[in-house]
Amino acid sequence: MRLHTLHLQAFGPFAGTHIIDFDNLSADGLFLLHGDTGAGKSTVFAAICYALYGKPPGDRDLLLRSHHAPEDLLTEVTLDVTLTGRRLRIRRIPAQMRPKRSGPGETQQKPETFLSERTTDDTGQERWEAASKSHQEASAEITDLLGMSRDQFCQVVLLPQNEFTKFLHSDAHGRRELLGKLFRTHRFAFVERWLHDHSRTTEKDRDTARTNVLRLAERIHQAAGTDLATEHPAPTPEDPNTLTEPAQAWAQDLLHASHTHHDKTLQAAATAKTHLLEMQTLEAAARELHQQQASYTDARRQLDLLQEQQPHQVTLRQRRDRARRAQQAAPQLHAADTAASDHADAQRTQHSARHHLLPQHADLDADQLETLERTTRSEAAILTELIPEEDTVHRLTAQLERIDAERQDFATQQRASQDWLAQEPGTRRDLETRREAARQAEQEGRRHHDALDGLRTRIEAARLRDTRLAEVTKAEQCLAKTQKIATLSGQDYLDIRRRRTEGMAAELAATLTDGDPCPVCGSCTHPAPAAAQEGQPTRQDEQDAEATHERANTARDAAAVVLHGLREQAAVATGEAGDTSLTDLQTQHATLNAALTGALARAADQGAVQEELHALDSEHIHHTEQHRSATAGLSARNADYDTLTVQLAELTTKLTTARGTHPTVAVRAAELTRIADRLKKAAQASRTLATAAQTLNQRTEQALLTAKDQGFDTLELAQQALLNDEDLRAIEEEIAQWRENCAVHTAVLQDPALQQAAAQPPADTSAATAARAAADDQHAAAAAAADAARTRTRDLTALATDLATAVQRLQPLEQAYSTARHLADLVNGNSPSARVRMQLEAYVLAARLEEVVTAANTRLNIMSEGRYTLFHSDHQTARGARSGLGLQITDSWTGRPRKTDTLSGGESFFASLSLALGLADVVTHESGGNPLDTLFIDEGFGTLDEDALHKVLDVLDSLRAHDRTVGVISHVPELRRRIPHRLHVRKNPTGSTLAHLTEAAE
Repeated sequence: MRLHTLHLQAFGPFAGTHIIDFDNLSADGLFLLHGDTGAGKSTVFAAICYALYGKPPGDRDLLLRSHHAPEDLLTEVTLDVTLTGRRLRIRRIPAQMRPKRSGPGETQQKPETFLSERTTDDTGQERWEAASKSHQEASAEITDLLGMSRDQFCQVVLLPQNEFTKFLHSDAHGRRELLGKLFRTHRFAFVERWLHDHSRTTEKDRDTARTNVLRLAERIHQAAGTDLATEHPAPTPEDPNTLTEPAQAWAQDLLHASHTHHDKTLQAAATAKTHLLEMQTLEAAARELHQQQASYTDARRQLDLLQEQQPHQVTLRQRRDRARRAQQAAPQLHAADTAASDHADAQRTQHSARHHLLPQHADLDADQLETLERTTRSEAAILTELIPEEDTVHRLTAQLERIDAERQDFATQQRASQDWLAQEPGTRRDLETRREAARQAEQEGRRHHDALDGLRTRIEAARLRDTRLAEVTKAEQCLAKTQKIATLSGQDYLDIRRRRTEGMAAELAATLTDGDPCPVCGSCTHPAPAAAQEGQPTRQDEQDAEATHERANTARDAAAVVLHGLREQAAVATGEAGDTSLTDLQTQHATLNAALTGALARAADQGAVQEELHALDSEHIHHTEQHRSATAGLSARNADYDTLTVQLAELTTKLTTARGTHPTVAVRAAELTRIADRLKKAAQASRTLATAAQTLNQRTEQALLTAKDQGFDTLELAQQALLNDEDLRAIEEEIAQWRENCAVHTAVLQDPALQQAAAQPPADTSAATAARAAADDQHAAAAAAADAARTRTRDLTALATDLATAVQRLQPLEQAYSTARHLADLVNGNSPSARVRMQLEAYVLAARLEEVVTAANTRLNIMSEGRYTLFHSDHQTARGARSGLGLQITDSWTGRPRKTDTLSGGESFFASLSLALGLADVVTHESGGNPLDTLFIDEGFGTLDEDALHKVLDVLDSLRAHDRTVGVISHVPELRRRIPHRLHVRKNPTGSTLAHLTEAAE
């Protein structure tokens, strides 16, 4: 992966549009990304990650939209990058709110993705060709080209030193989480979980099968009862070995005993059944004799009773004959009864009708009643025509009430409008006064706001001034200290050099050997060589003193440079802030801020006043219109009220005369109608009564003649003899039934078999029944015993078969559980045969960690000058915890291993950076070997001294030598001097900016 350009727009802290040219920035293979805290250094990498994967790094909710960006500037990121030889351009627009294209307000901008590829056409011209606009397609293709997930990319391309320092010092669990995400070994954890779950499942199945065998054994034991004996012991849960073949042998033994018992019960049941048949035959004979004797006795008794009813039968036959003669005159008798009933009804109707008449009408005949009825109806018709006039009176009365209410409403509206219009000028003057005060407060607020901006700048400058002045004092003290050290070290150096020069003869004499020429005089004999004085400096002492003096001078020069820079910064800050103290400036700021708050509070009333004035104008128009309409409406309602009052008086006089003493005309008309109806009903009843009397006389005479012809002297005797058809049929049936019963009982008494049975002694059915019952009980008991034996044998046969099936299912489950449990314990590190307690995923990660450690040691050896070497340990940890991801470091100076948390800050940086680079190499290889030409290293350089920093930069140069571009994110000032290409991120109140700086440009 090689980055070319990154285009940022309204992204994160960057409010405007910024373009990062990585081709130019990484020309030397190494560049520095620096800036103030919170300026947006990490946002640059977040934008790269968002362009590639559509999501920022990590799980945090990074705010993509810049708060400082203009509303009409969309947030978007465009990345020009080469992946596995393909030049791609990725443009992403996140979801955000944007102004509507037409009209006010905002609308939702949907997320968009545009993927293009740099191609060459037939003419050799390069151009961008659109590849996809789908989020899923673009992300899938980019992920395939990179060969790693977003988490792997963020961990490998951006090397956060604090994360790898935690990795270096963490326990096995912490390393497992990071390595598991990077190498995606969760499939091995899935295997562990699957084997564990499979073991639990097979254990459940085995336990279920064991429970089933025990349940069947219990059922067999219950079915067999206590009377069956067996030589085999029953299966028990305490001994699982008894749940297989021993259980089957025990069940078969019980089944054989049950078959033997069943055969014995069948023989006993057959004997009992033969005896029962004999007793049933004897009982049947006794019962038949008893029945014959009872039938003869009952027939004799019934016939005697029938003979006693002979007089009653004679009376029934006489009554039947009279009824038959009376039926011959029944039509005339019925007609006479009907006429008498009609005459009585007519009398009651006439009496009721005349009872409802007025007293003066009670004695009138039918013709007079009809004449009076016609006169009354004519009068009611005249009154009915006047009934609508009463509705007119009610309507006029309601109209007058409504008009009077409207007159009062109009009068109230007229008075209210007059009162409001009288108060309106004073209210308007008060509102205009408030509006002017708010306008003046708004102008005052603007002046205070401008003054606060300037004062805020001076306060920041004053803080910087005071800080720099304090730092200048410290720097002056440091410079004086380094100057003193440089002076003393120079004196020591000159003194040692002088003393060595003075004793140079003794130093040369120490090298003389007899027979070798003297380098000064050339003599081969050395009779009196000079002797060295006590404490004579050597050449190494002079070199050490010179090196100490040079370091002291370098420290002095560096302190002078720092002091000069601080003095310049303090002078610039003093120029901006002036000589006023920070406390006085803060007091002025608080005073101005309070004044601004008051002015803004007063100015805030301007909008409310303006709204109240608009409301006052609307109210003025409303009340003016209301006064005009109320005056006109009141005049119209007064005229209508006078006209309706005259009409109502005329109608009231006319209706008062018509209704008389009644409350309304309708009531009087209804009363006259009811009187006419009663007169009509009374006339009709009088005429009906006369007709009914005439009919009654005629039918009575005819019925009397017919009754005498049938032998009845009076109508009353004929009526008494008359029976209805049902009563007559009942008498005839009773006579016939008596005759039939006499014949039946006589025939029974004449039966020879019954006569013979009656001559014998009474039958003893109780003894026969008792003998049969005893035989029946004996047979039932034998049959029940046979049924129970058969049922038990059948149940035991079925249960033994089920038990054999359950045992066959249990045997392979026992074997399957043993195998599954062994595998689960093995992959989880719990197997007794395992050398170390290492899980499968930890085993795989341990192999990856060994590769990472091997790759890391190549860099750590350079940075630590061969002192430190990382190595992986799979020894069991304390208190039997899981093993496999241990990490230690060997110190070649002592030859002993050390814990990683005993390293100093700089040493931890060496080790963690080596791990990060080694992990990047291994993950890259694991992802298919796709080259990662660009790496980012985030912080950690502040813990290094000058020599260590030089060694780290050598390692980074080695990465650059392999055609890699390394971006360093750091605050360390020394790196700005050593790395010529830098990307500086500056923050300010309007949003952060980017600037590409080079040593030549500066």
